[in-house]
Amino acid sequence: MIRICDTTLRDGEQAAGVAFSIEEKCQIAGMLDEAGVHEIEAGTPVMGGDEFKSVSRIAGMGLHSRVVAWNRAVIDDIRVSIQAGATSVALSLPVSDIMITRKLGRERAWLLARLKDAVSFAKDSGLYVCVGAEDASRADMDFIIEYAGLARDYGADRLRFADTVGVLDPFKTFAAISQLRQAVDIDVELHAHNDFGLATANAIAGAYAGAAFVSTTILGIGERAGNAPLEEAVMALKHVAGMDTGINTGSLGSLCGYVGAVSGRVIPDGKPVVGGRIFAHESGIHVDGVLKEPTIYEPYGPEEVGKKREIALGKHSGRAALAHRLSMLGVEVGGDDAGPLLVRVKEMGARLKRPVSDNELLSLCGA
Repeated sequence: MIRICDTTLRDGEQAAGVAFSIEEKCQIAGMLDEAGVHEIEAGTPVMGGDEFKSVSRIAGMGLHSRVVAWNRAVIDDIRVSIQAGATSVALSLPVSDIMITRKLGRERAWLLARLKDAVSFAKDSGLYVCVGAEDASRADMDFIIEYAGLARDYGADRLRFADTVGVLDPFKTFAAISQLRQAVDIDVELHAHNDFGLATANAIAGAYAGAAFVSTTILGIGERAGNAPLEEAVMALKHVAGMDTGINTGSLGSLCGYVGAVSGRVIPDGKPVVGGRIFAHESGIHVDGVLKEPTIYEPYGPEEVGKKREIALGKHSGRAALAHRLSMLGVEVGGDDAGPLLVRVKEMGARLKRPVSDNELLSLCGA
């Protein structure tokens, strides 16, 4: 089973302009837990204030999901996470030379020494440890392999391979994770950013290559263009890759709706998995096919994600759609009248630039 580590409460909240209250964070954590998400990255305790309080509250909720606190690879950070009640930690260090030299002003040897100190302290403290490899997608692969091997030797439970600026494509992702898995016996998590719209595809590629964990955020919220969306990754893993995540897909709509509301993000009608009109059919050819057999034009049923199918009437509608809607309304229209009625429906749909409502259709029938 491929496992989901959702980081909406940490990386997701780092999106510019997003700030969750403690109550909202606890609500999201509870909903993620009910959905069956394996891990919840709850936040960064060393930030203090409400961030510390929210991680502490979530850690004490008795969730089935593993609750992870994020840290720099700094012992004082880890101590604060322990004070917040965390029993699992993510420890992050950059592994690309541009970040090591330009961001930290250090060199690789210093980084590896910091890795040893932090992981050893965390494991001696009895914690589950995920070691983050920030900017792994722009790092030297031989150094990543060395870094991962040392992390494993120091006791780390897994390595997070982060495409921090979203520069991977699925082919490069598959190659990198495959090489890493073959070189080092440690669980790998793929953490994808969406700068080029490839985060979901890269998450799937990572899973194909042997990643045990995929990192997501609800609605894909996060820094810049965001992260791999939970809802997309779960459904693509299930239906495209044939991999079980253990997630209750019927809960995705409510999860996304709540996070959209508290983050101020409007969910587009055409948003994959949770958009309001992704099961709306108007085109005459498509409606005819769907009414005969839904799988002709739907990759999965709307009920799987808590939605309903809609047969919309508008500019592109055909006789099958009109007959279906009239039947649903209990209206009979003679054969000679159906053609002119369809013309009026098409004209109204084109003029209004939206589907024709039931009341409008009834009005047209009486015209």
